[in-house]
Amino acid sequence: MSLSPYLEDLDSKIPAIQVLEALGWTYLPPDEALALRGGRLDQVVLTGILRSWLEEHARFETRGNTYPFSPYSLDEALRRLTTVPFDGLIHTNETIYNLLTLGTSLDETIQGERKGRSLAFIDWVHWERNVFHVTDEFAVERSRAKTTRRPDLVLFVNGIPFVVIECKRRDKDQAGGRPQVKVAIEQLTDYQQPDQIPHLFQFVQVILATSVNDVLFGTVGTPEKFWSRWREQDEDTAAVRTAANHRFSAETHAKLFAPREDEVTTYSAALPYFEDLWSGGERMPTEQDRVLWAMLRPSRLLDYAYGYVLFDAGVRKIARYQQFFAVQETLRRVIVLREGRRQGGVIWHTTGSGKSLTMVMLAKALALHPALTNVRIVLVTDRIDLDKQLWGTFQACGKTAKRAKSGQHLAELIEAGSVPVITTVIDKFETAAKRYKLSDPDPNTFLLVDEGHRSNYAETAALMRQVFPNGCYLAFTGTPLTKKEKNTAARFGGFIHSYPMREAVADGAVVPLLYEGRVAELELQEDTLQRWFERVTRNLSEAQAADLKRRMASEGELSRAEQRLRMIAYDIGEHYRQNIQGTGFKAQLAADSRESAIRYQRFFEEFGVVESAVIMSKPDLRAESQAVKDFWQAMMDRHGSEKHYNDDTLASFSRADGVELLIVIDRLLTGFDEPRNRVLYIDKPLQEHSLLQAIARVNRLYEEKEHGLLIDYRGVLGKLNEAMCTYDSLAEFDPKDVDLTEVLTDVAAEIARLPQLHSDLWGIFKEVKNKQDKEALERHLGPEDVRTDFYAALRAYLKTLAVALGSEIFFAQTPEDRIAQYKRDLKFFVQLRRSVQQRYAEKVDYSAYEQQIRKLMDAHIQSPDVSVITQQVDIFNVNAFQAEVERVEGNAAKADTIASRLKRTITERMDEDPVRYQRFVDLVQQAIDDYRAGRIDEVEYLKRMEGFHAAIVQGQEDAIPAPLRGRRTAQAFFGVVGEVLERYPQHDVDTRTQLAVDMATSIEDLIAVRSIRDWVHNADVQQQMSNAIDDYLFELRDTVGLDLETVDMDAIMERCLDIARKRAHL
Repeated sequence: MSLSPYLEDLDSKIPAIQVLEALGWTYLPPDEALALRGGRLDQVVLTGILRSWLEEHARFETRGNTYPFSPYSLDEALRRLTTVPFDGLIHTNETIYNLLTLGTSLDETIQGERKGRSLAFIDWVHWERNVFHVTDEFAVERSRAKTTRRPDLVLFVNGIPFVVIECKRRDKDQAGGRPQVKVAIEQLTDYQQPDQIPHLFQFVQVILATSVNDVLFGTVGTPEKFWSRWREQDEDTAAVRTAANHRFSAETHAKLFAPREDEVTTYSAALPYFEDLWSGGERMPTEQDRVLWAMLRPSRLLDYAYGYVLFDAGVRKIARYQQFFAVQETLRRVIVLREGRRQGGVIWHTTGSGKSLTMVMLAKALALHPALTNVRIVLVTDRIDLDKQLWGTFQACGKTAKRAKSGQHLAELIEAGSVPVITTVIDKFETAAKRYKLSDPDPNTFLLVDEGHRSNYAETAALMRQVFPNGCYLAFTGTPLTKKEKNTAARFGGFIHSYPMREAVADGAVVPLLYEGRVAELELQEDTLQRWFERVTRNLSEAQAADLKRRMASEGELSRAEQRLRMIAYDIGEHYRQNIQGTGFKAQLAADSRESAIRYQRFFEEFGVVESAVIMSKPDLRAESQAVKDFWQAMMDRHGSEKHYNDDTLASFSRADGVELLIVIDRLLTGFDEPRNRVLYIDKPLQEHSLLQAIARVNRLYEEKEHGLLIDYRGVLGKLNEAMCTYDSLAEFDPKDVDLTEVLTDVAAEIARLPQLHSDLWGIFKEVKNKQDKEALERHLGPEDVRTDFYAALRAYLKTLAVALGSEIFFAQTPEDRIAQYKRDLKFFVQLRRSVQQRYAEKVDYSAYEQQIRKLMDAHIQSPDVSVITQQVDIFNVNAFQAEVERVEGNAAKADTIASRLKRTITERMDEDPVRYQRFVDLVQQAIDDYRAGRIDEVEYLKRMEGFHAAIVQGQEDAIPAPLRGRRTAQAFFGVVGEVLERYPQHDVDTRTQLAVDMATSIEDLIAVRSIRDWVHNADVQQQMSNAIDDYLFELRDTVGLDLETVDMDAIMERCLDIARKRAHL
């Protein structure tokens, strides 16, 4: 009877043995494997093989001679390895792992001297000196019963169980309703239970589940969610094909297909199938073939098991493929020493993919590499919470690390020279460099810089490089870097390895993210709000009131309206209650300010649906509102300190029964890893790097967490699409684009300009005798053109000084007193600029008015409901996400473009033509329309924007008489005069229009001929202009018969002069 080619043995198990033999594994039939463990089903180490290997290879050296261990010592070594007390599977596995990697010390007496000698169970350095075996149907007696369990394949190194493989047929995925590879994982997980065969897995390093076309790997104790795929980098396809088509040796062929007493595992009936297969020519390699070749080549397996295993707080972890290859490529780069330095680089791995563990694995690999001696690792971050996190990761993984508590402590740790791993915040280098003048030229110091795109700039980064001028700098970042963003890669030495977000999602390293857009509908009490605004701003000039209107009509101010926040809080509470509450998962809410965050928490408490907490960094209480001050004081009263406040809040959030919703502003939107976190509610503008960092807060793996969810109340869909496109563009990055020499040359050239720019800045004040007299300096800046030159010189100086302070070249070449002078002068000139801007009314302090306007907006802007405007869509499903973006952005993108142009146009019109000035309420309503029409019905949004745009364009072009085109000031006067002339109906429309044109051009000419430099601050000149306009308007009675009322003449004169003053600043 012919057999189905999809039987497990034919489809998976025998082909796996075939590949493994090609890779160097010797096949043992089950009966031989049993004999090699003394015929005992409760034993899992093939002691017969291990004893023979130790007899041949276990040696120690003393006084230049090599000696074998005594038979007693070999017996003792076997006893120690095979009788480790069972202390839970993971802890026992860790104990055995340490025995395998570190060896054991045995007393031996040589020439009368008795001392401990180290015995190794595995030769990790010379892989070819070990022996490798594979057996199938490895029967193991259960720990609490006489029945057995039989893993499909077990691989042994020197007789020690190293790998367990469970094989499944590929054709049952659909029929069974669950992928067969998942069934294999369930079986392997079951084997590890206390009443099953955990004593096998206490030795095991790698576990594989295969259904031929789908292969996942894990290690002891790995939950199903964390099993991973292996994607080989630079796969040798010819070698894989050769292994897949390997022919069994005669000995293996005879043993494998021989009749067996156990009918269940008899392969003899399968022989005709394989003979037909082999006679038909080469077969195509499967995913199983590729993974076995990639992971279980003896040299690769030993390298992987030795260097890429961590025990993290009671959890055994092994490297995913991107971590393995990142470390491998880094090692290949840094072991080369050129001119006293090692080339560094950037490891770009998406947030959530295990970047911190990659750093630990790299540190371990650097410390163990035979080509590197006296290695010192310094882990650098830019935030205290990240420093604490990395230090904790090292400690949890059993790697001793010293955390620098202060700049002085960092200096002490560096000077001691005996601390192998230091973690520090980058700011602490300032003390080490400046106060202690440290400079350590050791090229074997490796600085692992977390979030390198942020950490490697400004003065402290330059000081870090001054302390370690020859150190090897390795940056880790999850932030996208495109071709235009060379700086991070260039300063570190180019890219080493990348792992983008989409790849991580495809691999199951992070969960997919679903996006849902919502909007809080707003209603405005227009007339009331307008009247109150005019009352509140009655003491401001027209220009100042217009500026304040623009500020307060912004989307940001509108979004902080109290009733809007209340409605969103209610909506969040209901969404959380219906979808998340009671599942053990948590959520974050990103608010746009401390005050909004506090309001949100108050509303959540009022509704009583979700338990929330606000977490923020210490505010500057001098500049914050009373609500923020009261909140902070309450937190300090409750927790005692900022540290306890943060620690207590995060500890509660990490518990299933603790805080459910964490309200954040900026903190914890980056570098915060809480796997329970499933939903991010967004109510703040985010874009590019900050947006990608924020959404990664909910992409961590966790049991039963199928996806992360983004609920957006701010319309970031378009920005998210742009950010994802930016992120994906890394795939196009060519490391050759990074030319470090070019970058360094540019920096040096920029620094060389600094002395001249410093001199140019002081040159603005060459006419001032006493350069310490601030009053004299401010008066010197009275004329507008002088201030303009000062601002330009200050900007150029500030830009170049910022570049200099971020370069170690600058600190190496410039005396300290000169650097201090540069910095003092910068501070002084910035303060001077601020003072003269206030003095000459270039800036007005609106803070008192803003607070009153916010109260008005809270009272007169209502939010009756929240609507879903974008249904949930997977942002990594390219087609679906792009379709949703097109749906929202297809018309909305056009409308957004028109809207942005309109805002610029209206801003210009505000200064040019007060007749067409948009009232405050119109601007607020426009922002509301952007919310409602732009996101709920983009077709209507586009229609309105096109209509509004057409009206503005028509007003600028078609409705303006030809003589006024190109005369922007005269156009504004035309509107003012035309409005007045409408009150004189004795003249027909055409006559009034022509009169308005003539009057507008004449008034413009009258002002122009009297304009001198800085005339807007010269009362005499303005009076001359007033008199000239007044005389002209009076003469119109005789010249054209226009008898203007005195009040109308005054209105024309005052309004035109006001417009002229505004336009003088353009």
